[in-house]
Amino acid sequence: MDKLSERPSVLHIVAPGRQGGAEQVITMMAVQQKGAGVHVAAVLVPRDADRHPFVLRLQSLGIPTTAVVVGSRSYLREYRQLRALMTQLKPRVVHTHGYHADVIAGAAARGERIPRVSTVHGFVGGSFRNRMNERMQLIALRHVDAALAVSRPLVDQLAKAGVPLGKIHFVANGFSPLAVSFERTAARQELGLSESAPVAGWVGRLSREKGADVMLDAIAACETPWRLSVIGDGPEREGLEQRAAKLGITDRVTWHGPVVNAGALFSAFDAFVLSSRSEGTPIALFEAMHSSVPIVTTAVGGVPDVVSPAEGILVPSDQPSMIARALDSILRDPVAAKRRSSLARERVVRDFGPEKWLAEIDRVYRAIESNADARRVAGAATKS
Repeated sequence: MDKLSERPSVLHIVAPGRQGGAEQVITMMAVQQKGAGVHVAAVLVPRDADRHPFVLRLQSLGIPTTAVVVGSRSYLREYRQLRALMTQLKPRVVHTHGYHADVIAGAAARGERIPRVSTVHGFVGGSFRNRMNERMQLIALRHVDAALAVSRPLVDQLAKAGVPLGKIHFVANGFSPLAVSFERTAARQELGLSESAPVAGWVGRLSREKGADVMLDAIAACETPWRLSVIGDGPEREGLEQRAAKLGITDRVTWHGPVVNAGALFSAFDAFVLSSRSEGTPIALFEAMHSSVPIVTTAVGGVPDVVSPAEGILVPSDQPSMIARALDSILRDPVAAKRRSSLARERVVRDFGPEKWLAEIDRVYRAIESNADARRVAGAATKS
């Protein structure tokens, strides 16, 4: 029996955003698990039910998908629909992603006595409401069968929050490209970028933890003629556009908004910058490494486990002047930049391919299934 056929059938559950690293992770994971009967449930509110990009992407890749459409804060209805779906599909493992799924889908799976695993993609803090949601998530994570932390700092954070150490597993994200990369010229045409100007790419949600404001300050501080290409959207976009105007760099920044299959367009960039204040293990970083784009990144979260100084330029968070100097050095010493980017591609292929990643997840699945079987046998023996 080959490894693929040994994988348990898995029901992934998430309340997806319009875009993001977690959605990319789930998509890659589902593609790799497709031969084992994987199914993805996307919890959506009515306004997102039609043509949600996450659902459309999964369907285009042949992933069986169910949209669980519920009204905002219709938690009891959602719980019942998810239990009904679990009863129908009878998955061997329920795998949740994000606070919403961890709390509600986790409770539904517990009611169905199905082994539960959660991938913890990271915590962002922010507003009072978001902090409360994350606090509820941490309580829910104490009761899962396994919590997969995508970075070492997350392991510590979960343990401090009371998640039993025996349930926490460090499983860094893996990477498998979902689309063929564009050639440089075609990628630039797709993004509407000049052929000749040096362009730094920034990809992510426009929210404080991602540090787009730091990136704008860095572009303004560069001594070389860098332009900035921003892919993504979020609550801070208007304020960031105003910041760019105050810095006098409006004509050097292109705001693309959300871009489907953005990872296939990284060849358009002369550098990729990750300026985050906090991270798990960012998929955009893997995409940049795979595209052989010179990398400048803040050394936060799981980033140092993925990129070393041999493969990219690492800087502390909230240091735009250091990002600016790193970008300037890429133009001034392109040979060294190319060497680092070549090593980065070698590393992502060697150390973060899908086989190793899925094997580690499969190991956790089998362990929690075995524990669940042992509990059932013990319970039956007690009753008899």
